Amino acid sequence: MKVLLKEDIDNLGYAGEVMSVADGYGRNFLIPQGKAVKATPSVLKQANVWRERAAVRMVELKKEHEALAARIAEVNLEFTARAGETGKLYGSVTTADVVEQLNDSLGTEEIDRRSVVGGPLRQLGEHKVTIRLSRDYQPQVTVTIIPFIEEEEEIEQIEDEAGDDSVEASDEDDLVESELILESEESETLAEEPVDEVSEADGSEDAASEAEETVEEASEAEESEDAASELEA
Repeated sequence: MKVLLKEDIDNLGYAGEVMSVADGYGRNFLIPQGKAVKATPSVLKQANVWRERAAVRMVELKKEHEALAARIAEVNLEFTARAGETGKLYGSVTTADVVEQLNDSLGTEEIDRRSVVGGPLRQLGEHKVTIRLSRDYQPQVTVTIIPFIEEEEEIEQIEDEAGDDSVEASDEDDLVESELILESEESETLAEEPVDEVSEADGSEDAASEAEETVEEASEAEESEDAASELEA
């Protein structure tokens, strides 16, 4: 059957063109989706009108696709996945995964799975995934897949970090203890010094007392001698 395309159809034709298609494709897809109408004589008379409308719409679409393509080219998507030693994923990053994260990044719902060229990604590393917006605009988005860290590795990492913190805390405790010991020794030294001064003072007082006693004994001896002399006289 012949149909008049109302919009550009990939691998088929441009809007306003009359194309021959399989009956099932025309009746079950193109016409119900509003992408084409059956090319009857009355419709063909309006072909120029359809072309003019399509041309206006194509200008708008090109501007939209150009802006969107520029944004897509700047996006970097990142996924984590389990993989073997060779970097091959145990599962895969599907086109649905890419589309979902891409739409989230762009804040749009315009891109669907059919826009992604290629299949699932099954290898770690960086990939360039083509997003087909139209025949003229097919930007590439960067998709990076990094290995997933197993829980055991995460636990070991946490324990190592905790061990380092404990060592640092222990060192700090030892330093504080050493400072306290030094302060204690200094305090004891300061406490002993006044005792020595007091001992010295006591020693001086004892010496003075002994000297006074000696003087007194000498005086008494002189008085005894004087008394003896008087008696002899």
